[in-house]
Amino acid sequence: MQKSSTHDLSVAIIGAGMSGIAAAIKFGEQGYRDIVIFEKADRLGGTWRENTYPGLSCDVPSHLYSYAFEPNPNWSHLFSPGAEIQAYFESVAKKYDVERLMRFNKEVTSAEFENGRWHLTMHDGERTSADIVIAATGILHQPAYPDIDGIEDFAGASFHTARWDHSAALDNHRVGIIGTGSTAMQIVPAIIDRVASLSLFQRTPQWVFGIENPAYTEAERAEFNASPAKMKALYDHWAYRFNYRFGRAVIGDKVIADRIAELCLANLDENVHDSELKKKLTPNYVAACKRLIMSDEFYPAIQKPNAHLVTTAVEQIEKDGVRTKDGTLHKLDVLALATGFKAHAFMRPMRLVGRHGTTLEQAWAATNMTHRSISIPDMPNFFILIGPNSPVGNFPLILVAERQLDYIKQLIEPVRTGQCRAVAPQRAATEQFQQDVREAMQGTIWMSGCSSWYLDKNGIPVTWPWDFDRFEADMSAPDFSEYEMIA
Repeated sequence: MQKSSTHDLSVAIIGAGMSGIAAAIKFGEQGYRDIVIFEKADRLGGTWRENTYPGLSCDVPSHLYSYAFEPNPNWSHLFSPGAEIQAYFESVAKKYDVERLMRFNKEVTSAEFENGRWHLTMHDGERTSADIVIAATGILHQPAYPDIDGIEDFAGASFHTARWDHSAALDNHRVGIIGTGSTAMQIVPAIIDRVASLSLFQRTPQWVFGIENPAYTEAERAEFNASPAKMKALYDHWAYRFNYRFGRAVIGDKVIADRIAELCLANLDENVHDSELKKKLTPNYVAACKRLIMSDEFYPAIQKPNAHLVTTAVEQIEKDGVRTKDGTLHKLDVLALATGFKAHAFMRPMRLVGRHGTTLEQAWAATNMTHRSISIPDMPNFFILIGPNSPVGNFPLILVAERQLDYIKQLIEPVRTGQCRAVAPQRAATEQFQQDVREAMQGTIWMSGCSSWYLDKNGIPVTWPWDFDRFEADMSAPDFSEYEMIA
């Protein structure tokens, strides 16, 4: 077969968020020139574009939540605000000249593999094709709305927190928030001093790690700018804390896990003084089984005189507010739904059809099955970033995406050099990987019995059950015996 080159292969990237930007940069550096990024929205940014709610920040330290190849010495805080993170991605896209590759308002509704290539259809009917497809669609971009009777009847402003309505008046109004995940925990401190009253409807209390969020001084930022070594040391410090401390706790290191629980309980005990409120805020499941909350502001905020923690289950939503099962009507002017995302949708609702007419719905009928988190049998030259069984609960996602991209670039090298036209995982290898995942998952914190967005429809965790060294080893180089080379 005649050899091809990176100039001959076309790459379609779906999504212009964190991983999509990284994919365009990495493939460009590899020599690929025919790269297009299709973005459903009108600008880049992914979850940092979608979320603009009050108090938004990342729960990973900013110096770690940065591309390894593009450290940012000018972060304002340890955990920087969302708008600053959005600006960072915009600046990186501009610096590396990948903005010109982006086509906005182009939602990919279907991708079909025919005659060795992927044929993509957009929501407006436009069709195009590509040799390689990278699904950089992320996991936290499709809001999940609660199934509560009467939700359409509420007379005030009502919206999902990922669709925050900034025209809704909060000052001196009665605000309700349904949900107590990371989003709600950030919003409550951000608005509590503005609103007349705030009712937080809690189904499950959270483990809260009381970490401060100090601002970096001008002197510190000057030092970061002057010393790349200082920046590298800071990155390595936080990478170790996450990858070899917290990352080990969630996969079964009981000593570290117990220490995390002790620190969270000490935070609760030291900062919440009312015994009844403390009881309501005390979790009854294993720490970090759900995503751990990082905040030193939530406990003080929920104790303000105008804050009300409502633990009685919601019965229905009415014109004037939320009625709980004890019959109480909690009157509200604004209702925010902090109810999370469809974390297991991945590329869907995009229609995906691979070889032999195999659809994604068929391939994932039982569970979201991938090989090494990035590829699917019968879906040649189609790769997912932050896909099922990626370490979303263990390690920083930028680091994860960068490692996966390095692996994918190696995996498609036989296609680039003309040894084959396409590569796809063997079904037997995929099934073995999934079996290994299930067996390793038994000792992890996610199998301790709590419910979280880490679990699929069958209650099975769809994350990474091993340590960081195993992830590094797996992503260091493909074992081509696990893959089918398609001529």
